[in-house]
Amino acid sequence: QVQLVESGGGLVQAGGSLRLSCVASRTTSSTLFMGWFRQTPWKEREFVAAIVWRGASTYYGDSVQGRFTISRDIAKNTMYLQMNSLKPEDTAVYYCAQKRRLGGSLYTVGAYDDWGQGTQVTVSS
Repeated sequence: QVQLVESGGGLVQAGGSLRLSCVASRTTSSTLFMGWFRQTPWKEREFVAAIVWRGASTYYGDSVQGRFTISRDIAKNTMYLQMNSLKPEDTAVYYCAQKRRLGGSLYTVGAYDDWGQGTQVTVSS
């Protein structure tokens, strides 16, 4: 069982920045992608960004493209999400996830195998 622990959430004013971190208890040769999702009480969990764990390719949701940057440090088993130009609509619980199985779209919740407990991000207007 892989454990994922997010940190870095908090309260920030609109236009500000936050950096989220996600530490994995372990990654293996079967770790394909790691990603970030977010959820509010009135919406389903939404794809934010993903990164090929042992490659360089990154993927973003339309609503965060150009404002958020995903990165990872393989040696530290850690993934990051740099969030700039934050908007009130970015307010959500942010979850990190690890995808180990082949198949399934990296943009969908069901394709990921392991999830963190989430970290709250609140953007005030």
